[in-house]
Amino acid sequence: MSVQDLKGKFIGKYGESTEEARVFYAPGRVNLIGEHLDYNGGYVFPAALDFGTTLIVRPRSDGKVQFASTNFPYEASIDYSEIGKAKTGEWVDYPVGVMVELAKKDLPVSAGFDLLFHGEIPNGSGLSSSASIEVVTGFAFLTLLGGDTDTVEIALLSQRAENQYVGVNSGIMDQFAVANGKRDQAILLMCDTLEYSLIPFVTGSYKLVISNTNKKRGLVDSKYNERRSQCEEALAVLKQEVPGLSYLAELTPEQFEAHKDKITDEAVQRRARHVVEENQRVLDSVEVLKQNDLKQFGLYMNDSHISLRDLYEVSCEELDVMVEEAQKIPGTLGSRMTGAGFGGCTVSLVHENDVERFIREVGEAYRTRTGLIGEFYVCGIGNGVEELKGVE
Repeated sequence: MSVQDLKGKFIGKYGESTEEARVFYAPGRVNLIGEHLDYNGGYVFPAALDFGTTLIVRPRSDGKVQFASTNFPYEASIDYSEIGKAKTGEWVDYPVGVMVELAKKDLPVSAGFDLLFHGEIPNGSGLSSSASIEVVTGFAFLTLLGGDTDTVEIALLSQRAENQYVGVNSGIMDQFAVANGKRDQAILLMCDTLEYSLIPFVTGSYKLVISNTNKKRGLVDSKYNERRSQCEEALAVLKQEVPGLSYLAELTPEQFEAHKDKITDEAVQRRARHVVEENQRVLDSVEVLKQNDLKQFGLYMNDSHISLRDLYEVSCEELDVMVEEAQKIPGTLGSRMTGAGFGGCTVSLVHENDVERFIREVGEAYRTRTGLIGEFYVCGIGNGVEELKGVE
């Protein structure tokens, strides 16, 4: 939907006004490689996508803050003095949570506003629709209220909103990538320190294709906690062998090989191996991208999926089928599951001449083999949060 069309919907819902309606945008995100490393002291490698969430916001005179979305039927009208006093369990909790955090920074919403959100990110796809809503809300109101629009701080504020108000214990990667992304660049991010650098990711004639398995991710929470516990168990053993070790991902593959036999539980040893080798893959991926070697990057993507499937064991039949079928397409350089696992999406790097074939053949094979209908999104690497000025 164009900004002009969205403005038309905004006027249709809220009417004309002498106040200026301003337009803000935040993208979705995908993690290109580096899975289950954030809580193990490793690097993640996300990028902002070129589609996301647009927010139109305009002051109003009666003290009401009105929330509406083109994606959800639920709407809310809340007096600014009541913001954050009652959760709804609906999508509006995400922007309200951000406003609660703004108030803690002595930037309360103390006037009325009309808000209309339009999301292009499929909900539940693992592409961070919630983080996109949070970040665009934070950036918009910091801009309108005269606050500091530092994008690292906006990411942290948005994460706090999700953790403390919404009640979802998310890490920082989603909000960070949404707030700090740059076109044609991925973000090498150390989640615990927020040390980051932008790495060129110019795909040329290749496209990112995100494939949604539409498999409900029922095991994520329990298996996530189990994997974290196993990693902590491995770390406790290896700390006795490597002085000063704080995280598994601090180990080099050579160090791990030297001490792995001290981990007597084979499953725990596999989990640790994934962490150490996946972190090295991220660092190797950065080096080959600096040389614009997309072919080798694709091979690292394939290796990452194998590790997540066989060592960390967070894949599932549907993700494996989607990856297997993707790798059969001649123009596919690499394909892997992305996200927590047990459903959700894969990300593939596919030559533009083969994208239509990819969607057709992978979709047909996936439906035949699983009985589910996949969804496919062709995308590029876009900018992080921003105000859209002079855009129709």
